[in-house]
Amino acid sequence: MAHLSVLEAEWGAEIPYVGALGKGFPFRGARVPFLNRQKGIYRAAAQRGPAALSIQTSANTPYADAVTADGFLYAYRAGDIDQPDNRALRAAHELRVPLVYFFSTRPGWYKPIFPAYVSADDPTARMVVVTPGELRGPIDEPEPVALDDPIERRYVVRETKARVHQARFRGRVVPAYASQCAICRLKELRLLDAAHIVSDVEDAGEPSVQNGLSLCAIHHRAFDQNLVGVSPGYVVHVSRRLLEDEDGPMLDLLKGFHEVRLATPKRELDWPDPERLEARFARFSDLS
Repeated sequence: MAHLSVLEAEWGAEIPYVGALGKGFPFRGARVPFLNRQKGIYRAAAQRGPAALSIQTSANTPYADAVTADGFLYAYRAGDIDQPDNRALRAAHELRVPLVYFFSTRPGWYKPIFPAYVSADDPTARMVVVTPGELRGPIDEPEPVALDDPIERRYVVRETKARVHQARFRGRVVPAYASQCAICRLKELRLLDAAHIVSDVEDAGEPSVQNGLSLCAIHHRAFDQNLVGVSPGYVVHVSRRLLEDEDGPMLDLLKGFHEVRLATPKRELDWPDPERLEARFARFSDLS
């Protein structure tokens, strides 16, 4: 988990397998893999104990993961209930030891949730409940802690679900825009976000590429605050409030993108939905 924290600092919320996770981490003079991409439940050969080290959910899994108020539902591996992978998963519950839950946001990229705990086991349904924990203590040596308070646990589950949702949405939208900001063309991946055109709390706010824009952090914030808008004709507009303001070179840089055409994905199928843009642009026009 300490090595995962380092990788998150380097790569951000999503970590690639190639060049990062695939290198594993050092342990007693050897390199130990973080996960096995060929199966969901992973126990490393270097381990002495019986519990799983990590589990993963594929990028091809339906977007809305099954989740309860207390955690994410995770299925046993198909086949015998007592096969080694299932025993490792159930041992994590019996021993109350932490593991890492890797959510694949797109092929080859993962959002790690750690520490995580198998907080419930239902052999009849062949399912467990995986609940996020917390790292507590000194910054240089934090300890994984399970959350026993139900209110605290449910809050962390909601927050984690939202982060996973955003990471998967980002994993679809940003690559569609060739990993660049659709307004300023910035290509620094760690500064790129996926912005919803219609909020995900609204009926039309589905997590599809057509409801998203790849934006740098500055333009994402400006778009969310209706200081920048995009018309149904894919033209960027800066609010009158900013255009009439004089506040230094950073603001001048923002104003420079007024009436610039939005960069659209290569596939026309992935272009922003004009109807959603029209609804969002009407709000921008009312507030600008």
